[in-house]
Amino acid sequence: MTGLPLSGAARREPATAYPPTLTQKASLTVVAYGLEYGAKIVVGLVVTPILVSRLGQALYGVFEMLGRLTSYVAPVSGRPPEALRLVVASRQAARDADAQRRAVGGALLVWLFFLPLAAAAGAVVTWLAPTLAGVAPALAGTVRLACAALVGAVLLGGLLAVPESVLFGVNLGYKRMELQAGLSVVGGVLTGAAAYAGLGLAGVSTAQLVVAAVTGLCYWGIARTYVTWFGAARPTRADLRALFAMSGWLSLGDVIAKLLLASDLVILGFMLSPSVVTTYVLTSYAARTAVNLHSAAVTAAMPGLGGLIGKRQFAWAALVRREIFALTWLFVTAAGATILLWNHSFVTLWIGGGQWAGSVVDLLIVLTAVQTAFIRTDSNIIDAALHPWRRVRVGAAAALVSLVAMVVFTRWLGLPGLCLGIVTGRAVQTLAYPGLAHACLEGATPDTSWSPARPFVAMALLFALAAALGGRLVVSGWLVWVAGVMLSGVLATGLAFAGGLSPDARSGVIRRVRAIIVGRAGGGTAA
Repeated sequence: MTGLPLSGAARREPATAYPPTLTQKASLTVVAYGLEYGAKIVVGLVVTPILVSRLGQALYGVFEMLGRLTSYVAPVSGRPPEALRLVVASRQAARDADAQRRAVGGALLVWLFFLPLAAAAGAVVTWLAPTLAGVAPALAGTVRLACAALVGAVLLGGLLAVPESVLFGVNLGYKRMELQAGLSVVGGVLTGAAAYAGLGLAGVSTAQLVVAAVTGLCYWGIARTYVTWFGAARPTRADLRALFAMSGWLSLGDVIAKLLLASDLVILGFMLSPSVVTTYVLTSYAARTAVNLHSAAVTAAMPGLGGLIGKRQFAWAALVRREIFALTWLFVTAAGATILLWNHSFVTLWIGGGQWAGSVVDLLIVLTAVQTAFIRTDSNIIDAALHPWRRVRVGAAAALVSLVAMVVFTRWLGLPGLCLGIVTGRAVQTLAYPGLAHACLEGATPDTSWSPARPFVAMALLFALAAALGGRLVVSGWLVWVAGVMLSGVLATGLAFAGGLSPDARSGVIRRVRAIIVGRAGGGTAA
């Protein structure tokens, strides 16, 4: 998603014109992600109440905890698909099909090398799952069987994600648009059917393994159809060394990310109860959905940005980063205010009374989502520059602070304490990542800086007003809720746009949205 600068002083055209296909491809990938997550949202809205009612509040909390526990196995597998995506994206301009096929072959060898280690880690997690989930001894066998199925889905997914990584690396992620949406529906049907048929926790978990296998096989077919060079070749030692190094840093970074993002449910369930996990998961559903949508859009821009960095066009890449940050702020401010206003009603209408965690927890969850959106944006930029080690050290410090804060604050304050601990830990990344991303772009900076004071004040005022009203607002029907969400979402977007962005930033956002819609950039500059 290469784009025009947001600042007035930086509106000059770069010395080099860029192909118009980057904006179009990124826009199509955003649409693909939107369709995919739209399907997932619909499936989640339908399936989650079925799971809560058929499994019960406690076992549903256990299911969510197992999902987080098994996610720790993914980093141990070496993350070769992620390394492959970054390598393929950085080599787009070279058009060397042999080198790309060697990269695929190297990724497969890296996956095979790490497989025994990942399987061993999965076995340990499976054995400890009943203890960590805090279930009765009578349920230990069921929990271990469910955990084993989820571990299998993670291990198999590492192999079958290779073609998907190739598609995203060459900026063709939109080619799997209808397939992914359809697979989300199929997965939801299988999961809901397993729960409704009384197959319990083990049946619901096994459905995830089946979906992972079907999804991966379909991606192999799509990659072979749309990527002319797709295939695997024997990598050179240099290829393997590069992929091993990249995979190692990505794995370490992913471990840290899991400690930051996936430890909340484990700590909550272990220190309090699985039932509290369910309340937390349901209350945070809307915020997690918003963050995932944002991450999908940012990820769609990364292959194009990675190509710019690979060609050392750092000034242009810095303008793209500025643009992404302005759009990120606008999105999280409008979405956060809307969630704070309507989440109480949403959870009550969706699941029933007694599952909303309260205004304080809601506000802390939204603040965590805001942090996550900005952290992921700069994290993607750092990775696109093929410098993941820059963020690993900061992430390690953030993980340590976060884990200690979550344990201490949860003991003192319960669920609000857990959320406060997450905000505290992620503050380390929020403060440090912008500098790391700036260094990855070799210090390139747009001519006019963007002061954070005005956006911060606008966000604080909108969030405070929405949180105060949302705790008292509960509507009686879905039609009223949908109308209210649409109206308040538009209003929040307008207020944030007018009150939080400078005139130059507003002009830049308008130009970029127009360029995405019509498939071209303004001013005659390809983007």
